[in-house]
Amino acid sequence: MSTYVIGDVQGCDDELGALLSLMRFNRSKDHVLFVGDLVNRGPKSAEVLRRVKALHADGAADSVLGNHDFFLIMAREGFSKLHDGDTLEQVLTAPDAAELVEWLRHRPLMIERDGHCVVHAGLLPAWTMADARSLARELEREIRSPDYREFLANLFGNEPRIWHDDLRGSPRHRASVNAFARLRFCTPFSEIEFKEKRDASFAPPGFSPWFAQPARRSASAHVVSGHWSSEGLRLLPNTSLLDSGCLWGGALTALRLDDRAVFQVPSAQPMSIDSD
Repeated sequence: MSTYVIGDVQGCDDELGALLSLMRFNRSKDHVLFVGDLVNRGPKSAEVLRRVKALHADGAADSVLGNHDFFLIMAREGFSKLHDGDTLEQVLTAPDAAELVEWLRHRPLMIERDGHCVVHAGLLPAWTMADARSLARELEREIRSPDYREFLANLFGNEPRIWHDDLRGSPRHRASVNAFARLRFCTPFSEIEFKEKRDASFAPPGFSPWFAQPARRSASAHVVSGHWSSEGLRLLPNTSLLDSGCLWGGALTALRLDDRAVFQVPSAQPMSIDSD
């Protein structure tokens, strides 16, 4: 039995199928985790959701929530409008749209396996693993509750930018989701920078990549994340970044946690310098 983690798929279902074949993934004994952003911008978001949902039903897969996954849920509930380049209409108009989005809404924010931690974007320096675990469960209770629409209605925004343990209510939820799903650069004091999407060499003054913060309190765990396609595949002792830009003409990457072997298939998407 092997456990794999796959980077941002974003609707690239053909590449996902090819990667699972390359891995010789056996759904009866192996397990695969996804770093989120299963959907959007790619051509086959509905197919990806159906594939991963079926694997989850067999007990062979799960995925954390990414920013594009949140965006789909928000759009389905009427809290967000699609933008140029979004390809979520195929999900929203599908006959099984309600079932797919309901399944997505019940995905976790963080998954832990044998000392490995899977999140979409990253963890703030101020958070211990216990903090991150508690916050993830808190957010999951909110988004899965009967009052989840109230939670979603106050979710989007960049404030507060700095994490404080005494945050409460919507500001606490918004700051937590922004860290789990959108984090790239931050300060040692857990202030998030939202504008810069290029690689680590473009860090704004006073900011560093979240995984490079020397006092990060979660450094005892191996954190596996995606989200940062311009940074590409990075394999560090306690951090693995797996968004290798499949959507933008790069590759789709899987990491086998057992021995940290890497599997990749080339993208079938047009080459682009954009990232999200």
